[in-house]
Amino acid sequence: MKSFKRSVRLLIGLLLGVAFWLVVRLNHEAYPGPVGQRELAPLLEKYGSRHDSRNAEELFIRDYFQDRRNGVFVDVGANHYRKESNTYYLETTLGWSGVAIDALEEFAADYRKYRPRTQFFALFVSDESGSTAQLFVPQKNTLIASASFDFTAQQGAPGTARQVPTTTLDAVLVRAGVSRIDLLSMDIELSEPKALAGFDIDRFKPSLACVEAHSEVRQQILDYFARHRYTVVGKYLRADPQNLYFRPLG
Repeated sequence: MKSFKRSVRLLIGLLLGVAFWLVVRLNHEAYPGPVGQRELAPLLEKYGSRHDSRNAEELFIRDYFQDRRNGVFVDVGANHYRKESNTYYLETTLGWSGVAIDALEEFAADYRKYRPRTQFFALFVSDESGSTAQLFVPQKNTLIASASFDFTAQQGAPGTARQVPTTTLDAVLVRAGVSRIDLLSMDIELSEPKALAGFDIDRFKPSLACVEAHSEVRQQILDYFARHRYTVVGKYLRADPQNLYFRPLG
């Protein structure tokens, strides 16, 4: 009987995996075709099609918080102060404040100039502080800078290696004086599991986490949030196959 139940669980897991793969496959570009459009359509109707984020992440975030004002965000892998930013609208229109972290220090000046409610830290978020990491930075597309040379090469833009200082997310939040988080946004090209390992999510308890989840690290990300009693926000799964959105259980 135990063997039969185990087989049934394995079969169910396999079927769910195949179903999820089909959704991702059908949504391989930014929301073309019918899959995901049903979920995205009411957001476009309510908020309009314009957004600063790479895809429609900004719309999902606004929908989750219902355009709530004066929240607190933490943006890991923040990159440019506005271009493809998940938090620019929150700060400039809804009065949010927060922390932006990116290993590329060249972004710091624009954050100081254009994002006065954001504390910017030029650090690489990992599972330890006070060390260094090797980051591969494509000259023409810093958005895909990664600790994995293979990743940047697969994106068609093998990067130049830089040594960058590391930090845990906890250390930055303590330094910034942050005690609570409404939104955690994380996009660091395969380094998400290491960054999450250095984050005490039970202490800071973000209301929503938006995490880019490439296939290589997707399961590790799912396992991390499951261990800490977070669940996937299902209404965004079909409309955004590139990111996972998590909220606390209960």
